Amino acid sequence: MTRYDESDLRRAAAAGIHAPSMYNSQPWRFRLRDGAIEVLSDPGRQLSVADSGGWAMRLACGAATFNARLALAWAGTPADVLLLPDSDTPEVIARLTPGRQRPPTYAERDLYAAVERRHSNREPFWPDPVPADVRMRLIEAARAEGAWLDLLVGMTALSGFSEIAHSADRVLRRDTRYQAELITWTETEAAPDGIPVTAGAPLGEPQDLIPQRFGHRRRAPGRDYEPEPLVGVLGTAGDRRLDQVLAGQALQHVLLAATDAGLASSLISQPIEVPAARDQLRRSLGRTGFPQIAFRIGYGRPGTSTPRRDVTDVLAVPE
Repeated sequence: MTRYDESDLRRAAAAGIHAPSMYNSQPWRFRLRDGAIEVLSDPGRQLSVADSGGWAMRLACGAATFNARLALAWAGTPADVLLLPDSDTPEVIARLTPGRQRPPTYAERDLYAAVERRHSNREPFWPDPVPADVRMRLIEAARAEGAWLDLLVGMTALSGFSEIAHSADRVLRRDTRYQAELITWTETEAAPDGIPVTAGAPLGEPQDLIPQRFGHRRRAPGRDYEPEPLVGVLGTAGDRRLDQVLAGQALQHVLLAATDAGLASSLISQPIEVPAARDQLRRSLGRTGFPQIAFRIGYGRPGTSTPRRDVTDVLAVPE
């Protein structure tokens, strides 16, 4: 019987740590147990105010799981994946057991090559439109992981989204505890986590359609945000813990497909964090499911990388 070993664990974790997470909090761990690789949430890194229910943590761990899957497939032993395998240990997000050995597909090679190149880009994008075939590729990437992706096109849809996003942003800015927690994760220049100034956004201006939460510096002349950004809203049929992990895998599949296609992206979570705004967004989409995350997509300069903890810091000792 094939078993994963220590080198497989490190390979999976090295890819997993490049997943996106709220405030770059990196709330994951990885361990080898009985020949399987487990992706675990790290409750000590759960955001106590912004993510009191654990939604963002599970989304991040789902994204890390997708990266780990790619790393194992690239090495020739793709994983059979079981999500939330044990109700008695909710911190175990995924268990990856060795599947049939085979060479990686071209798609797996391309997505794996994009893992370390994917960075959130909070700068203005160029006005070049995203071609229809690339948009369809992103929609199919979400669908492959059991999620749906709506791409908002046209000023009517964008204006509605903008109103919801700005309204949610204002609600969050009025919460002093929320703002205090945000500051602790955005003023950490020498830390291996958080959002440094170099990866932040220019200060917001009244004409911006999308609220920028990590604005640190003045905008360069002539660098306004695109007037009609391409906004994606990714969601799932349900809103259980499992659905949130599925959404994380789908999010990472979409973001890596976008990176492979030469696109930049940045996440927009304010409309999801405020329950009333999330419900308003769902109704505006005409969906019966649940929006799990939104993001802006377009062409632009490569994003600036955010710090990452060392692989040795995220390896958990087996029970």
